[in-house]
Amino acid sequence: MTDIHTLYTVADIRKIEQAALATLPSYTLMQRAGKAAAEFAYTLQQERDKAGRILVLAGPGNNGGDALEAASQLANAGLNVSIFLAANAENLPADAQQALKRAKSGKATFLETVDTAALNTTDWALVIDGLFGIGLTRAITNDTHDLIAAINTLSCQILALDVPSGLNADTGAIVGEDAGIAIQATHTITFIGNKPGLHTCEGRDHAGEVSVVDLDIAEDLFLPSRMQLSRTELFCATLRPRRHNSNKGSYGDVSILGGAHGMVGAAVLAARSATKCGAGRVFIASLAESITYDNQQAELMCRLAGNMDYESTTTVAGPGLGTSRPAHDCLTRAILANTPLVLDADALNLIAVESGLRQKLLLRHASTILTPHPLEAARLLGITTQQVQADRLAAARTLAATFHATTILKGSGTVIATPDGDIVINTTGNPALATAGSGDVLAGLCGALLAQNYPAWEAAVAAVWLHGKAADELVENGVGPIGLTASELIPEIRSILNRLVYAKPAQIN
Repeated sequence: MTDIHTLYTVADIRKIEQAALATLPSYTLMQRAGKAAAEFAYTLQQERDKAGRILVLAGPGNNGGDALEAASQLANAGLNVSIFLAANAENLPADAQQALKRAKSGKATFLETVDTAALNTTDWALVIDGLFGIGLTRAITNDTHDLIAAINTLSCQILALDVPSGLNADTGAIVGEDAGIAIQATHTITFIGNKPGLHTCEGRDHAGEVSVVDLDIAEDLFLPSRMQLSRTELFCATLRPRRHNSNKGSYGDVSILGGAHGMVGAAVLAARSATKCGAGRVFIASLAESITYDNQQAELMCRLAGNMDYESTTTVAGPGLGTSRPAHDCLTRAILANTPLVLDADALNLIAVESGLRQKLLLRHASTILTPHPLEAARLLGITTQQVQADRLAAARTLAATFHATTILKGSGTVIATPDGDIVINTTGNPALATAGSGDVLAGLCGALLAQNYPAWEAAVAAVWLHGKAADELVENGVGPIGLTASELIPEIRSILNRLVYAKPAQIN
């Protein structure tokens, strides 16, 4: 049975494929892939335009062979199929040669060329992308670049086979980065196993809705994987309904270390998030003396950061912290405290430039979660943001291993990593989260869960899932994505968390 949650690298997919091929007749896997793609395409085409034309783009490798086999089956089923072979037929691999022969003997029409300038004048019902699969290593250029650019302007549905052409299946980056291009599919049917690149970085913009088909490969041929997609099952076992015989002390204290002059809002957002997500008591430990009272959240207690006892609370350090000497000194105390710690924003920036803070961080034994965005991750790693985004999974793993901390690398398809290399890619969230203060809300949520004795891993996975799910539900209800504010996330997160804890899964998609 297809497991859509487990993620496999290209190298692992190749090993599984080779093991399967050793036990099957030649062409079997391509025929299965083509059949699955044809069935999926047929459904899409029937939903959109039962009499509409289908354009199949076939490239030079086995991905092109899959497309040719799908085209053959669709044409033989009576659909109007046009094939453009963007390759030298004589150089196709053996299985793809067989697929080409089958397609030519069928009812599909072959196009000698595709006029990219006039492509959108034809009323295509569906485009099937079989140009390049998981083996692409160079940027797409020249005529194929122009073809993909034209395809991306079409209003019809676009089905990518295995991976959208031009997208790195391991990383989600565009192959060749700025020099490259990738198909923007509405749907991707991926073969054998799910790939991480479909779900992070550029993946979610280019892959569309992802389906997985295992091609009936024997279960025992699949390799173990340490990568998976997020889902509630990964953290629900830690959720517990509250005992009637409990009090605020049962749910921990959280201190938000931040709120320097001109940046107090960040600390307030994190504190409100921690309060509404279940922490027993929440303090704002501010650098600025101006925070004495929050008139919208009177439950919050305000202290000067220098006077706070970080040994007795879970600390969320960084929201609006700044990089002053007092900020550095308070952060040092928070790191040295043997209590759970979330490091965000300026706390990460200080650690990036101060080797002493880094060394102190490595000596910690209590739970630690890092929540960098790509620029903060780049500073911590001493590389560029572009290098982080080129391989987000590797960057998250390196950060987690380097700092001995559960790491949340924020962005499209947020990556959560453990120090020993486990990876989860988050599946919730949308562009509404691209707003000031969103990360502060996430940091406060992480702190609240740690204070309630969630292990760091479950706290991180749950916090990111809940944060994204709140944005999804708000958008579904007409709030955003444009103009949604970070503060609007907080009550929605609380609502979803309570529905999960009190066993109402039917209310959660």
